[in-house]
Amino acid sequence: MEQSLAAFSNAIAALAEGAAPYVVAVNGRRRSHSSGVHWRQDLIVTAEHTLRRDEEITVTDRGGKPAEAALVGRDPGTDIALLRCSLPGVPAAPVETGSSPRVGEIALVVGRSPNSGHNASMGIISAVSGEWRTWRGGTLDAYIRLGAEVFAGSSGGAVIDHRGAVTGIATSALSRVAGLSIPASTVNRIVERILALGNAPHAYIGVGLQPVPMPSAFREKFAPAQTRALMVLDVESGGPADRSGILVGDMVFEIEGKSASSLDDVQSVIGWEKPGKSVALRIIRGGALKSITLTTGVRPARSAS
Repeated sequence: MEQSLAAFSNAIAALAEGAAPYVVAVNGRRRSHSSGVHWRQDLIVTAEHTLRRDEEITVTDRGGKPAEAALVGRDPGTDIALLRCSLPGVPAAPVETGSSPRVGEIALVVGRSPNSGHNASMGIISAVSGEWRTWRGGTLDAYIRLGAEVFAGSSGGAVIDHRGAVTGIATSALSRVAGLSIPASTVNRIVERILALGNAPHAYIGVGLQPVPMPSAFREKFAPAQTRALMVLDVESGGPADRSGILVGDMVFEIEGKSASSLDDVQSVIGWEKPGKSVALRIIRGGALKSITLTTGVRPARSAS
């Protein structure tokens, strides 16, 4: 038993040591650091929420010498930020996007402190589900909850599987329940968009909606099989919904020919990353049926402060 535990302990330590060369410390906020991963040559991925400024950002590799980094772009929706920094001799991470994580698999979070070197926490993948929309307005290719603790300075660090491959980026900002792994496939997708556009624009319609019961009179007249609809509670001035003529008090019950009874029904059609899409709505206003077509806009960027 002792030999087995020793072998297991040595294997975990070896995984952490194997990740150490491409995990860096990121200094993008006062009095605190985060971690980042040398994703591709001269490109570092980190957790967007840890960058409190757009300039005077530095990264520290295992050699301990800070290097200046330039912010290429950020996507608050998925909590991904991309930095450009020349790091001679620092290898790119061995990223794995082909395998699907399973509940119960070992997950190792590896971060770095600029003063004390690399650090690690170990646990298991405690939950996995399909595509997931974050409260920040982005979409992850999968919801991957970590049993491993994501320490304050480890957000942006690498999530390692039992083979030593990087399967994602750790973040503590997208869930109040536990740390999450931003899947490597999501990171690649956002990195490509940032490189092409300078940011990762998300679509929105600029309206506040609340699910409500569908009045029986409206059901009989317009949608017999539908029990709920979406009441418009707020319309952003000058936003896509405002420009299309949507008013507070309108009741949306159909989008693109499909039932609209929950916020997910709307978001699944809008698509967070397809600004400029034409969307057909059927609404009830003053007891009368009305058809409206709007064009999704680009969600305004959140402040980095």
